[in-house]
Amino acid sequence: MARHLITSAIPYINGIKHLGNLVGSQLPADLYARYLRARGHEVMFLCATDEHGTPAELAAAKAGKPVEDYCREMHAVQTDIAQGFRLSFDHFGRSSSPQNHALTQHFAGRLADAGLIREVSEKQVYSHTDKRFLPDRYIEGTCPNCGYDKARGDQCENCTKQLDPTDLIDPRSAISGSTELEVRETKHLYLRQSDMRAKLQDWIDSKTDWPILTTSIAKKWLNDGDGLQDRGITRDLDWGIPVKKGDEDWPGMEGKVFYVWFDAPIEYIACAGEWAEANGKSDADWQRWWRTDKGADDVRYTQFMGKDNVPFHTLSFPATILGSGEPWKLVDYIKSFNYLNYDGGQFSTSQGRGVFMDQALDILPADYWRWWLLSHAPESSDAEFTWENFQGSVNKDLADVLGNFASRVTKFCRSKFGDEVPSGGTEGEREAQLNRDLESALGDYQRHMDAIDVRKSAAALRGLWVLGNEYLQDAAPWATFKEDPETAAMQIRTALNLIRVYGVISEPFIPDASAQLLTAMNADGAEWPKDAASALSALPAGHSFVVPEVTFRKITDDERDSWAAQFSGTRD
Repeated sequence: MARHLITSAIPYINGIKHLGNLVGSQLPADLYARYLRARGHEVMFLCATDEHGTPAELAAAKAGKPVEDYCREMHAVQTDIAQGFRLSFDHFGRSSSPQNHALTQHFAGRLADAGLIREVSEKQVYSHTDKRFLPDRYIEGTCPNCGYDKARGDQCENCTKQLDPTDLIDPRSAISGSTELEVRETKHLYLRQSDMRAKLQDWIDSKTDWPILTTSIAKKWLNDGDGLQDRGITRDLDWGIPVKKGDEDWPGMEGKVFYVWFDAPIEYIACAGEWAEANGKSDADWQRWWRTDKGADDVRYTQFMGKDNVPFHTLSFPATILGSGEPWKLVDYIKSFNYLNYDGGQFSTSQGRGVFMDQALDILPADYWRWWLLSHAPESSDAEFTWENFQGSVNKDLADVLGNFASRVTKFCRSKFGDEVPSGGTEGEREAQLNRDLESALGDYQRHMDAIDVRKSAAALRGLWVLGNEYLQDAAPWATFKEDPETAAMQIRTALNLIRVYGVISEPFIPDASAQLLTAMNADGAEWPKDAASALSALPAGHSFVVPEVTFRKITDDERDSWAAQFSGTRD
């Protein structure tokens, strides 16, 4: 089987993320990782917290804590929430780790030796009130492109345009709100991305299977206006990875740190080193995933991210990897997502708008959210969360189609045949048709999952659940039992085996419910079905089972209205 390296865009440390962040990277990455493991592949699934730069410093200052303490505490919080959503990371690291410090400084040294870093004297905003330079996100103002009045100094959250702080209209300090700003001269290091434009263009052109969203954003940055620009990789901040050329000091760069967007993607690699250390592994164990001269030449590497992260993963990070001249593994496939909006507006961490991950888990278990988010993933366009849609999807798909099927079959069997799979009866044409339909539908589901077509995969899975309901409706074992108990036993035996199939194949989407169904069927550890015929006969006559607890309950209208009102404002 193949070896798959999977990374999710690493979330900022500044607070708890909202559902839009979850569905834009971590959740679909988890879906894919779980599916590949279920199919027998070797998987390394990595993520981390992004702990450097302005967001960390501002959030720590707001919390009244030293930034190191704040980051440590928030990493623990984000770890707990990730576990609550059943995100199956092999390791959830930290970009402030010693491994990332060393590796970031190493890459900077390699790039400098290759002539791909230049020193630039530039003008930068200085705040008299704060007595410091205000790089990128420390400055807020109006976007010159779309007019959004809360744009940040590195990028507009509304239109995603890349900005410099001096581009903003009516700029103000994000720390104090002061408009007493002055432009002063300072020195920074720039990655000479423009020198690598042709190489990056050829590499991106070779990725003919990438989503249009991914390649269109990358090519826009490559070709629009003056083309790919050199990118600053240092900042005047206190918190971050100190600027060094490998192990050596960098003259003129004293007191500066690397820009968060330089060190954050490098954390994907460093995270594997953290995994090795945490699990008593050697350097060779993590390098076999990341260095093509150490065994990574047979690895398929897939990244997951929201569309705002695409430029850095298609251009800046590859420029770092390629420019180093070392045999590091480059990404094979980038799965990018549009935005999930919230009830007529935007989810926003900075504005506190929408449902956040901890709040979601306080309301309902993870599987409810996992199913809705993945089945409505914003792949081809932006999507929108509404409470009415959420209620309808949960009630129809999860409660009526899957949960009701498992409940009806097991309760009927217990009442008529006891707590074991019944024997007797001969399969007929309806069972043969179910076998053919199941074989075809399972093939469709697997093809969509292999292609990481998330919404199509969810629709295919729901279609598999529907097959069971249609079979039950046609076979009507409750009616058959009155005239032909033997045939009814065969029908129920078939349906019980379908529950086992659903438990296995639904696990990537709804792992808790799948575990519940497999435990009820006394089939823990069941493997992915090889074909429909064997799957429908895996539980033999006499195999014991229990009636599961309610797999999914319905959301009431009162709950829906209450939650809509509760989350109509903003989070403190």
